[in-house]
Amino acid sequence: MPDFLLFDPVTLDLWFYPALTLVAVLSGFIDAVAGGGGLVMMPVLLSTPLPPHVVLGTNKIQSACGTSMATWRYHKAGLFSFRQSAPMAAVVFAGAMAGSLAIQRLSADILKLVVPALLITVALYTVLSPGMTDDDRHARLSERGYMPVGGGIAFYDGFFGPGAGQFFATTLVALRGLGLTRATGLTKYLNATSNFASVIVFTVGGQAMIVLGLCMGLGAMTGAWIGSHYATKFGAKVIRPLLVIVSIGLTLRLIWGWFAAT
Repeated sequence: MPDFLLFDPVTLDLWFYPALTLVAVLSGFIDAVAGGGGLVMMPVLLSTPLPPHVVLGTNKIQSACGTSMATWRYHKAGLFSFRQSAPMAAVVFAGAMAGSLAIQRLSADILKLVVPALLITVALYTVLSPGMTDDDRHARLSERGYMPVGGGIAFYDGFFGPGAGQFFATTLVALRGLGLTRATGLTKYLNATSNFASVIVFTVGGQAMIVLGLCMGLGAMTGAWIGSHYATKFGAKVIRPLLVIVSIGLTLRLIWGWFAAT
């Protein structure tokens, strides 16, 4: 085994590295536009010889890379302010770290029952709500009032993960009154923050393939660069349908996984 692969706790055939990196390009594109890149990445990773907890940790590394690229692109487009959003990011970081610690001690089975219902709600809201446009609306919650919501989503992201991007984007539109493209930009910042918190927990615990995760991260960054470019250029008319498709796809994938396990 090459010396550099000693950073990874599980031995994989070398062909897995470029193959999974290519899959991460598609995952990063989807995640940058609408969230839910895990719909592509997680089933593929679970089909490898990696243990489930290592799959989760490795996926967090590539997700952190992809969401960081998308965050930079959306910030450059002027869709959110790092300074203004810093208090919210701090709450998200703490929530995700708590969730990542909890998943190593608790079963996620209960979330597998609840999440499909939540994702169906997200898809229906996206289709039916007239507010899912690029126009800002009156905020129902202040930034401080939104913090418990954001912290809860971040805990879920660290604990389980699928759909966290949709939950961030939809609640930022519904509760904070942001236009969909602005909400998507801020979502990437919050998602990147929660991913980095999870990466810290999983890598310290030796539950991540570091080299594989970084290779996949390069693919995710490529996909995220392309996806964020299209999202900022075309706005809600691209984001809205993809958000619906990904929400429905995640729902079906989770329901299928639940039935397969029973």
